[in-house]
Amino acid sequence: MVVHFAEVNAPAPNPGEYWVYILESSDGALYVGQTNNVPERLRKHGYRIGSKFTRDHIRPTLVYVERRATLQEAVSREAQLKRWSRAKKEALIRGDAQSLHRLSRSRD
Repeated sequence: MVVHFAEVNAPAPNPGEYWVYILESSDGALYVGQTNNVPERLRKHGYRIGSKFTRDHIRPTLVYVERRATLQEAVSREAQLKRWSRAKKEALIRGDAQSLHRLSRSRD
């Protein structure tokens, strides 16, 4: 049985703001992306446009979002999160700093 994370609200787009986000699909798969317009990106994911993940996994839900000051920071953070284990991403989504710290020191 898949236990799903709570859906979070998409931030309104503002010029010069960049966002890193995590989606969870109905089958529990996680997807990390970055954008300057979260609502528009979610709309595209909903229509299965622009990402192989959303073509292969149905009904993605926004479960995590964080603001970055520049596009380069967003791209860099996206790449970092994509390298993380599922356990580490789950700790980030839950806001579990203690588990994140522990997992950062391990190979999990």
